Amino acid sequence: MRREIYEILCERLKHVGGGAIKHIDLWNHNVEFIEQEENWERPAVFVEFCPIHWEAIVPGYRYKSETQVKLHVVTDWAGSCSADSQFQAEALQVLDLSQQIHEALSGMSGELFMAFDLVETQTNHNYEDIVENIEVYECVAVRKLPEK
Repeated sequence: MRREIYEILCERLKHVGGGAIKHIDLWNHNVEFIEQEENWERPAVFVEFCPIHWEAIVPGYRYKSETQVKLHVVTDWAGSCSADSQFQAEALQVLDLSQQIHEALSGMSGELFMAFDLVETQTNHNYEDIVENIEVYECVAVRKLPEK
C-alpha cells in the first residue's frame, strides 16, 4: 500500500505546475541534515508516512486503516513577504505551490487506498535559506494477503 501511494504521488507531483517540482523522494529528515545530503533541486517534495494503526477486518488476512501521509514541500526562500516588499509576489508563490499540489492530489485513489484528501497544513514560521511547509493528507488504506 505504501509503495502504491508513493508511486502514484510521484507520478502526479511530476506534473504539478507544468513540472515545477524538481525533486521527489521519501522523507529522511532531509531539511535537518541539508549540508550532509546529496544536493537536490528545489522545489522538492519529501513523502513521509506517519505511523499506521491497522484494524483487522479478517484477522491475519485483511486490515484497514486511516493512514496519514505528510508532504514536506521545500522551497528556496525568495525574500520578504511584507506588504511593501518588492519580493512579495515571488515569496508567496510557495503558497500557490501548495494549492497546486492539493488540486493534483485531492481524491486520489489506487487499488489499496482511497479518498486521499487534505486534513492539515503546517506553515513554516522559522526559516532561513529554505522554507519547508507540510501538507498532511489522509486516506483509507487496505492491507491484505494474497489469496491462496
